[in-house]
Amino acid sequence: MKKPELLAPAGDFERLKIAFFYGADAVYIGSSFNLRANADNFTLEEIKKGVDYAHKIKKKVYVTVNIALHNIEALQIEEYLINLDKIGVDAIIVSDPFILNLAKEKTKLEVHISTQASTLNKEAVNYWQKEGATRVVLARECSKEDIKDIKANTKAEIEVFIHGAMCASFSGRCVLSNYLTGRDSNRGGCSQICRWNFDLLEDGKILQGEKPFTFCTKDLSLASYIPDLMEIGVDSLKIEGRMRSSYYIATVIKVYRKIIDEYYHNKENYEYNLKDVEILRRCANRDNTPQFFNGVFDESVQYYNGRVEMTNQDFLGLVLDYNEKTSLAKIEQRNYFKKGDEVEIFGPLTSVKFRVEEIYDEDFNLIQIVRHPKQIVYLKVPTKVAANFMLKKA
Repeated sequence: MKKPELLAPAGDFERLKIAFFYGADAVYIGSSFNLRANADNFTLEEIKKGVDYAHKIKKKVYVTVNIALHNIEALQIEEYLINLDKIGVDAIIVSDPFILNLAKEKTKLEVHISTQASTLNKEAVNYWQKEGATRVVLARECSKEDIKDIKANTKAEIEVFIHGAMCASFSGRCVLSNYLTGRDSNRGGCSQICRWNFDLLEDGKILQGEKPFTFCTKDLSLASYIPDLMEIGVDSLKIEGRMRSSYYIATVIKVYRKIIDEYYHNKENYEYNLKDVEILRRCANRDNTPQFFNGVFDESVQYYNGRVEMTNQDFLGLVLDYNEKTSLAKIEQRNYFKKGDEVEIFGPLTSVKFRVEEIYDEDFNLIQIVRHPKQIVYLKVPTKVAANFMLKKA
């Protein structure tokens, strides 16, 4: 059994560093021609900075180039691909066959096929591999049996989404956003129409239910199925979320890193920890299910009758530095906390719970409450921590 790559999203350079710090083997990022138009996205200079950083610590960076190209962009993209090749990115992720062909003709870039290609069968995987792709990101609608059959009958690397948001259509192949808002979901502008509330009509009359009607999906989580994916031999396990926060990325990557490593090193005695489920659920604001993986894709995986999305305020602060002599951690605030609160501070491999006893402001005056956005404070911590550790509610 091989250990699969753990692939994380990174919306900017800081989140790229957080993803690697908490255990990701590789990250995927966006710049031009990708499906996250509303993300911060990377400039070419920032991509080079990220690639240089990753390669120094023996990690990888993939760049998404997966929009549905129109004629004007087909004329513009060659120079961009050449620049990515010069920078030394480890692969590009594409859905348009033209980009695949262009990359193979004009560059030495490794090419991965995006989930936007909606690949669900071994024949399609073999086609992409013959055309020059080294990896295929399977559609999120694949079942366990689909993935097992594909992996057993293909030579390309296989990547599978294991956590994050789903699409009510086939992985972004939706025109509702265009129709209702003029924003193209296939070009990075999805306005998430599936999460709107709708009236239901019957014979021209509105049906009144207990809650508004929606048809958006719950999130995906395959945490309990990681051993199955590893036994199948999936090459890369992918987290969705280039627009998610640093805290979300740190929390999710930490949990999946733990699951992968525990099963890989001690599979005979491995037991799935239900605490991991609670951690994953608390860091997001929507329920999650295995979606199509376990063959259940009925009303239980959808929000048909409205939902409540609570803003998560567990994340209290980011550790910027730590002084071992004074046991003071320098923290940048993210949510309100005060003296006497029960909190937890965690890093990639450790965590400690304690009661907040001493808080100092930037001038080292004792204070009782931390309530200003990104306020810098110093907190007495009972164990050694480091930059990029996270402070959260216990």
